[in-house]
Amino acid sequence: MHQDVQTLSEIHNQPQVWNDSLAALQETNLRGLVAGREPESAEWVFVGCGTSYYLAQAAACSLGLLLNVPTRAIPASEILLFPALALPYSQRSYFPVLISRSGHTSEILRVAEYLQSQGISFLGVTCDGHELKEMTPRLLKMPVVEKSTVMTSSFTSMLLGLQYMAATLAGKQEFLDALKTLPGELRRLLDIYSPRVEAFAKTELDDVAFLGQGPLYPIASETALKVMESSSTYAQYFHTLEFRHGPKSIAGPRTLVGALISEGGLDQEAAVLREMKSLGSSTMAVTNKASNTLRDSADLLIELGLNVPEIARLIVYVVWGQLFGSYRGLARGLDPDNPRNLSRVVTL
Repeated sequence: MHQDVQTLSEIHNQPQVWNDSLAALQETNLRGLVAGREPESAEWVFVGCGTSYYLAQAAACSLGLLLNVPTRAIPASEILLFPALALPYSQRSYFPVLISRSGHTSEILRVAEYLQSQGISFLGVTCDGHELKEMTPRLLKMPVVEKSTVMTSSFTSMLLGLQYMAATLAGKQEFLDALKTLPGELRRLLDIYSPRVEAFAKTELDDVAFLGQGPLYPIASETALKVMESSSTYAQYFHTLEFRHGPKSIAGPRTLVGALISEGGLDQEAAVLREMKSLGSSTMAVTNKASNTLRDSADLLIELGLNVPEIARLIVYVVWGQLFGSYRGLARGLDPDNPRNLSRVVTL
């Protein structure tokens, strides 16, 4: 591992960060944080920008599946520019969840001000705190110190925190126990697959696309963003089966198609990857347990082997895109710690 690359160090240190986060969550009164705004009585609307928006989508999927309630995610800019579309019903009870690693993101703070003006209570989710911490008494602050520009451990830890909260509200102790196994499992997987991802990242590529369905779609979106941020490589993201409907025109030599494969859609999603390989593309797959078809179709196969519910695996699925982006940046002679045109916090 490149010990001098801060981003890589933070990616590899996630097992410890997750353990620290779980310890903090066990000591937090999560029910008290949302008292009176439980998902059964208020529509939770997850709000973020960039990586935090993809986190919001994954958290919305998690809450919806764990509690069987309607929920959604929207970018902060939609509330600012089109509030009548984002929060259209003045009579409806909303509970926005504002996500910002720094707590200093301008668009999130403006949304917080708007919600305050409308008398709408909201939950803040952050790692640093800053102004967001001062704007709401409902704050979930994860114990993550992340120095790098791109979000890695902050993404996984805040998603872990929101899943832990959802499972607590749902009274699902088995799910909470499953989350507690993930730090040790990730340590095992990093030892096996980090060197393979580093070698694969040296593949010569012009086009990159990452695919996912259901709760894995926002993880595919975040994977593509990590590749763009860390390696200045344009990467796209699609629902897996939608890739056949036009986007597969980019398939061929010097194209990477990466697929985050679900259990329920294993056969159909693996068939898409097999088709892209037959068209000459390089292929990468992350799955919990591979079929023979998938083994034959993936140039790089990451098999998780986790004995936990599928929704609990999301934070493990995202790690490999984080690694691929950083290693690809290094292979291109770039510095993943200082990505082009980016700063750690977007302020306007």
